[in-house]
Amino acid sequence: MALINKIREKSGWAVGAIAIGLGIFVVGGDLLGPNSRLLGNDANEIGEIAGETIEYQEFDEVFQQMKTNYENQTGRSANEGELAMLREQAWNQLIFKIALEKEYERLGIEVSEEELFDMVQGNNIHPAVRQAFTNPQTGEFDRAQVVQYLQNMAPADRPMWTNFEQGVASDRVRTKYSNLLNKSVYVTTAEAKNFFNAQNATASVKVLYVPYFTISDSAVNVTDAQLKDFYERNKELYKVEEGRSIEYVTVPVTASQEDNKTYEEEMASVAKQFAAASNDSAFVNANSDRPYNGTYLTPGELPEQLRTVTLEKGKVYGPFTAGESYSLYKVIDVKDGGKSAAKASHILIKPESDTPEAKAAAKAKATDVLNQIKKGADFAQMAAQHGSDGTASVGGDLGWFQTGQMVAPFEKAVFGASSAGLLPELVETEYGYHIVKVTEPKTSRSYKIAAIERAMEPSESTRDAAYAVADELSGTSGSLEEFRTNVAENKALVKQEVKEIGKNNIVAGGLNNARELVRWTYAKDTKVGDVSPVFEIEDQFVVAVLTGKREKGYAKAEDIKDELTAAVRNELKSKQIIEKIQKTKGTVDQMAAAYGPDAMLRTADEVTFASGTIPGIGLEPVAVGKTFGLKPGGRTAPFEGNGGVIVVELVNITKAPEVQDLSGVKQQLVNMRSANTESQAFEAIKEKANITDNRVRFF
Repeated sequence: MALINKIREKSGWAVGAIAIGLGIFVVGGDLLGPNSRLLGNDANEIGEIAGETIEYQEFDEVFQQMKTNYENQTGRSANEGELAMLREQAWNQLIFKIALEKEYERLGIEVSEEELFDMVQGNNIHPAVRQAFTNPQTGEFDRAQVVQYLQNMAPADRPMWTNFEQGVASDRVRTKYSNLLNKSVYVTTAEAKNFFNAQNATASVKVLYVPYFTISDSAVNVTDAQLKDFYERNKELYKVEEGRSIEYVTVPVTASQEDNKTYEEEMASVAKQFAAASNDSAFVNANSDRPYNGTYLTPGELPEQLRTVTLEKGKVYGPFTAGESYSLYKVIDVKDGGKSAAKASHILIKPESDTPEAKAAAKAKATDVLNQIKKGADFAQMAAQHGSDGTASVGGDLGWFQTGQMVAPFEKAVFGASSAGLLPELVETEYGYHIVKVTEPKTSRSYKIAAIERAMEPSESTRDAAYAVADELSGTSGSLEEFRTNVAENKALVKQEVKEIGKNNIVAGGLNNARELVRWTYAKDTKVGDVSPVFEIEDQFVVAVLTGKREKGYAKAEDIKDELTAAVRNELKSKQIIEKIQKTKGTVDQMAAAYGPDAMLRTADEVTFASGTIPGIGLEPVAVGKTFGLKPGGRTAPFEGNGGVIVVELVNITKAPEVQDLSGVKQQLVNMRSANTESQAFEAIKEKANITDNRVRFF
């Protein structure tokens, strides 16, 4: 009895201990486990948008919905490139939803219950509701049908309807925001007039132009101090996103000679079985990479390998090799009475114009060419020499064609021939005069072909050999230097380089579907100089080494040294050129003559302020701007342009015509600005949302 009482006394403590233990087991897994937020782990966080953490599950729900919709629309599974596109769209949708909703809230844009009722059952029906409840017999919206549906709605359907209403409300909020932005677009009369003048006023100019390339690069010394100064003055031009740079080699996995020999032997055996097969469609489906297709083919539709042989019913032709595939063809049936087809070549002589004289000259030339061919000249060579259409490069060959594909006179001549050979007379059509050679006379015969096609795939031993090369390179290269040394020692390997790969790229240089390689470059534990494991990308093994990391912000001066050097060099050249020009005097003609042969003198008419371009020189907006600030006969001081130093002398300005009513111009400007307002607002909101993108951790 005392023992029982003691157990009772301790039972409370025991139950409490068990409860605490269960609590730690259940809750502690989240608090103290590998995904614990308490310990600072963010393993399931795919990013952050406007201060809100985005969990992987939330992103995946949006992505999966988009993927389902896309695959339902296309009727097939999305490929890797399309999946990457859908992930990008899903991410942008989350940005749009979260960042813009905060903006809506800040501006006080909302949809009241009364407004929602009005959109669903009232006087201002939302288009989505109108579409869903339009009477198919009358084509008219039926408000009574909406009310009846809501009154009789099953409880199980309420969540779906709630989602539908939320979508309607969200669309209305976005419309309000869009309207708010568009209403902010205003164009003054002065703006409209300036815009019209910029489009329609024209200037005639003389330009003295001295390109930077007239001074040798080696004649200009660029110092580190000058590079630093230029960089600091123009830092905003060098904003960059995250990037990774790699060097890599590929080891192709292609069928070897031994593999080809094996395929040849196998296809020879299949050919014998094919010839003896009683059920050709079943045999094809069991032995070919492509399913059986029992349609009848005209001679022009036959596989290329069968067009030059006489086909017999029941006979197997091949195997044929084309690229990296083998093919066999069996003639199942031959029938006559189908659509007629023929094969021909021609030489077209086109008149230079529609005048009788031009037509007579073309006919005379065509007659001369025809007579030369009749005397033994090679038809294909004469076609290449005299033909005036796209067939000239292939000896005039038109290939096979069916009735109805050619213009009537040409078709009548070809299908009227009873045998192959040169037609004795010219054929005149709307295009000119044709010299025609029938290479295969008309036939109504068609063929049912059973085809076996097999791609040559490398054997396991071939794959293993290719992998061994890549694996050895990866395993024996512990640094960038060792990687380069090992590649140099193997003459079969070719090193390639890719710079500044974006974190969400699926392509790296010439490597498609290289997402896993890109993810490796962005992994937390991948350092510059690390050599990758072996990646299999399409039909090759890839080994890479990380050569550089670039973080978001401003590019490092040392990473863009070549670009900076070129810019500073041009700046220094411009100073030399300007100094030399300033020593000359007179008109631009006299200044160009005094400067020397490196000075170019250009005249240009119809220069408009809106174009920013000077014909003969290129895009020079500063020069164009200065032009319209001159008076006729005036000229600018020499100044630095995009491609060289420029002096502009204004000859004349033709003013834009006077317009009394600028309403059309105003509307044009409003439309132009409105078209970009919403996207520009979104980009601004996106920029301020302080987005953290960790998608590279997951895919």
